[in-house]
Amino acid sequence: MRLDKFLVATGCCTRSVAKKQVRAGAVTVNGQVPKTSDVNIYEGADAVTYCGAPVVYRKYTYIMLNKPEGVVSATEDGRDKTVLDLLPPDVRTRGMFPCGRLDKNTLGLMLLTDNGELAHKLLAPKSHVGKVYKFKSKFPVSEADAKRFEGGLTLEDGYETKPAKIELMGAGDEGLITLVEGKYHQIKRMLEALDNKITYLERLSFGPLTLDTALDRGQWRYLTAEEISALESHGQKDKL
Repeated sequence: MRLDKFLVATGCCTRSVAKKQVRAGAVTVNGQVPKTSDVNIYEGADAVTYCGAPVVYRKYTYIMLNKPEGVVSATEDGRDKTVLDLLPPDVRTRGMFPCGRLDKNTLGLMLLTDNGELAHKLLAPKSHVGKVYKFKSKFPVSEADAKRFEGGLTLEDGYETKPAKIELMGAGDEGLITLVEGKYHQIKRMLEALDNKITYLERLSFGPLTLDTALDRGQWRYLTAEEISALESHGQKDKL
């Protein structure tokens, strides 16, 4: 694998930055400073450092994105900007895709990866991966409706949702919702079943991942080694 591709694959930087860092002498291979970024290395065998820190090769790429409003959770779309359009071309073309979906106008945490096997495990109904959302509603949610919500609701199409957690705040028209499933427009439809309406929705967490508050809307970063380990461990569990 070329050195610049290796640095991109391991989440160190983009390819353009990799080339600049190699020219600046910030990268070493087996203790030597390479002259160009197109030298071939053997991942898992050659020792690479980036800005003084050892670089650990991983087969898959994991990205945390703070999804903005108006962007669709898809790999491509004929009309709207997708979450992949927010990534640099050299990252986007690595077979990345969103792990799960957020509605077009829902904000917050999205996991993007090229690990299809792990994504399948995390999204499988039997995995019961918890997802926490911050919400605001048109009308206050009563305590009685909150109990109905937590016991599971029957949606307009007859689907009976699994029990979900709702924590009310303020006047009861905002709070936190935790789901262990992800049906189409589920929170919106659950509030509609209570004769209410969602006016704001933001995902704060997905399994062991929590949205990085340092990321502005539309910004992204690679997952840390600790986050990847927690995510991969979570994917081995049958439930929370």
